[in-house]
Amino acid sequence: MDAIDVIVTKRDGRELSAEQIDWVVDAYTRGEVADEQMSALAMAILLNGMGRAEIGRWTEAMIRSGTRMDWSSLDRPTTDKHSTGGVGDKITLPLAPLVAACGGYVPQLSGRGLGHTGGTLDKLESIRGWRASLSGEEMLGVLREAGAVICAAGEGLAPADKKLYALRDVTGTVESIPLIASSIMSKKIAEGTGALVLDVKVGSGAFMKDAGAARELARTMVELGTDHGVTTVALLTAMDRPLGLAVGNALEVAESVEVLAGGGPADVVELTVRLAREMLAAAGLSGKDPADALADGSAMDAWRRMIAAQGGDPDAPLPVAAETAEVTAPATGVLSRLDAYRVGLAAWRLGAGRARKEDAVSFGAGITLHARPGDAVREGQRLMTLHADDAERFPRALAALDNAYEVGEAADPALLPLVIDKITA
Repeated sequence: MDAIDVIVTKRDGRELSAEQIDWVVDAYTRGEVADEQMSALAMAILLNGMGRAEIGRWTEAMIRSGTRMDWSSLDRPTTDKHSTGGVGDKITLPLAPLVAACGGYVPQLSGRGLGHTGGTLDKLESIRGWRASLSGEEMLGVLREAGAVICAAGEGLAPADKKLYALRDVTGTVESIPLIASSIMSKKIAEGTGALVLDVKVGSGAFMKDAGAARELARTMVELGTDHGVTTVALLTAMDRPLGLAVGNALEVAESVEVLAGGGPADVVELTVRLAREMLAAAGLSGKDPADALADGSAMDAWRRMIAAQGGDPDAPLPVAAETAEVTAPATGVLSRLDAYRVGLAAWRLGAGRARKEDAVSFGAGITLHARPGDAVREGQRLMTLHADDAERFPRALAALDNAYEVGEAADPALLPLVIDKITA
C-alpha cells in the first residue's frame, strides 16, 4: 500500500478500509510511514472524523502493535477504571483497594501528570519506596496478594499509541475524538481487564470543557469497549471546580488515606463509592457494598497490602513542602466560584506538575483548599494554603489564581452536579 493513497482517502472524506488501517498503523509503528505523513492523516481524521467500524479497526490495529495482558489465571473477574484527568482527581488511589476489598481484581495501569492535571503515578511515588514499574509477573503477584495493583504501562503495550500520541501533541490533532478514544481504549483493552468504567471529566479543569463533546467521547469509548468484548460504561462527572480539598501529590495521597479511613471530603467519597459500585456491577460482582468496606476498614487493609507489595511503606511520613503562603477571602459571603483550571495551573507553578514528561515534580507542593463553592466565608478567612519548596514560586502561583474565585451571595447556579450523566452500550 501507499501512505499517500491512505491520506487522500481520508482527506476526501471517504472511509478507510480495514486493510488500509491495518497497514498504515503497522507501517508507522515500524517507521515505514514518516511522521509528516502520519501527521497529515491525523489532521484528515480530525477534520473528517471516523465511523464506528473505522475507529474499531484503528483501535484493534493499535492493540495488535504490542502485547495483550492475560489475567485468566485469576479466580475472580477483573475490573478497571479510567479517568480523563482533572484537578484534585485522586480517585484511583482509594478506588482500586476499595474494589479489591469488595471482591474484584483491579489491574490499573496509570500515567503521570502533565500541565495542570495531576498523575496517579506521581502521587503514589511520594510514598517512600513505592515502585511504579512492574513486570507482568510482578503485577500478577501484587494482584494475588492485594487484589489491586496500580503501575505504569510497559513498553510493549500498544506501542503504536505511544508514537502517535507524541505526534498528535505537536501537530494540533490532540482534540480528535476518534484518536482520543482509540488512544485510551487501545491501552485499556490491551490491559486485559474484563470490565471497564470510564470517568469522563467535564468543565474548566478537564480536557473536555463542553458536555456535548465529552458525551460524544464517552459514547465512542463505550462502543469501542463493547465491540472488543469488554463490558464498558461511562460516567460524565464535573471538573468545573477541584475535586476534594487537596491538589498536589503527597497532599492527595493524604486525602485518599482519609477516605480509606472512613473520612475525607464528601465529594471524593461520593465519587469513589459510585465508581466502585459501577465497577463491581460491570464485572458481575455482588455482595459487599463499597460504603461498608470503607466503614469496616477492609478497604484500608487492601490499600496497605497493595502499597507494601509494590515496595512502599504505608506508615512512612509523606513529603512536606518547605514553604507555605495563604490566600484569604476578600469579603464576607458565600464562595460562589472556584475555577478548577486556575487552581490546577497554580499547583503546577508551585512545582506539583510538569511542563514536559521528563521534568521532575515536587511531591510536597500543591494547594490545600479550606472552602468549597457554596461554603459561607468571612473576610480575611483562609481560602487556600499554597505549598512549595521554594518561596520564589508563590508570585506566579498567586497570579494564576487571579479571578479563580469569587465571593458572592450564593453559589453559582451554573455549577455542574458531581455526576452529570451515565453512558451505557
